[in-house]
Amino acid sequence: MLSFFKDQLGSSLSLRPFDRKNRVIGLALLLALWAVSGFYKVQPSEQGVVLRFGHWIETTGPGLHYHLPYPVEAVLFPKVTAVNQINAKALQMLTGDENIVEADYSVFWKIKDASAYLFHVDNPDALVSTAAETSVREVIGRYPIQAAISDKREEIADAAELELQRLLDGYQSGIQVFQVHLQRVDPPAAVIDAFNDVQRARADQERARNEAEAYRNDILPRARGQAAHIVQEGVAYKAQKLDLAKGQVSAYLSAYTAYKSAPDVVSWQIYMDSMDRLLGKAGKVVIDSSGKSLGNIMPYMQVGAKLPLAAAPVAAPVVTGAQP
Repeated sequence: MLSFFKDQLGSSLSLRPFDRKNRVIGLALLLALWAVSGFYKVQPSEQGVVLRFGHWIETTGPGLHYHLPYPVEAVLFPKVTAVNQINAKALQMLTGDENIVEADYSVFWKIKDASAYLFHVDNPDALVSTAAETSVREVIGRYPIQAAISDKREEIADAAELELQRLLDGYQSGIQVFQVHLQRVDPPAAVIDAFNDVQRARADQERARNEAEAYRNDILPRARGQAAHIVQEGVAYKAQKLDLAKGQVSAYLSAYTAYKSAPDVVSWQIYMDSMDRLLGKAGKVVIDSSGKSLGNIMPYMQVGAKLPLAAAPVAAPVVTGAQP
């Protein structure tokens, strides 16, 4: 459009080279076109970075804006919503227990501050790549190899993301990190077989330890239960024996008291009790001569179980009717 007006102005001046009025109109048109060229529109996915003679003046958001026309001011339109990705493959790193692993990871980032991004960073991709490698190496160096290749991978990725953002903010890069994704953390291919052997040995060790722990958890409670049961039985036996002994002592003391008050009666009673116990075990009974209707001696009468033929008869004492 500007070239069209220039052509028209040139033809007008050539037709009327000395017409001062046409020259003024032409210059006015050029000035108007130059002033109108200062309007610019920022898209929703962009930010407008206004430069005055190459120096940053302001950053504008989406919408219609105005700046002093070129060459006084110019506008750059970086895509601040576009998500960028950096990939790294098979980088060898040292773990916290001095083992070597190979890591594959991806970094997703976008522009956070357009002015800082444009003027503080010469090569954003190279900066993010170098800072990401530094961060991942630093974080993996805090963990042992077993944690890095198994259950701590997400934790390592989150810590690497925080470390990477800290580095980029320190560089005033204007870059926002969205995610650090660890795709693979494995031992190098040259030692993978030996590493797997070590891991299998560790798994066997862990299994044996778990089995021993399970056995211990099974046998110790049972042993403690048996020991407690034996202790309880001992306590009960002790209490029983003490109670029995106390009862016997009490009976002896009662008998002694009774004996002191009536020695003859108690002696006779003891004698009769002893004879009852003795004759209760005898196989034959002999009665005294007080049974007159039966003669002098009553024939033997079996009162207990029959004795074996080889066994000699038990001689029972003769009980007389006389009092002691």
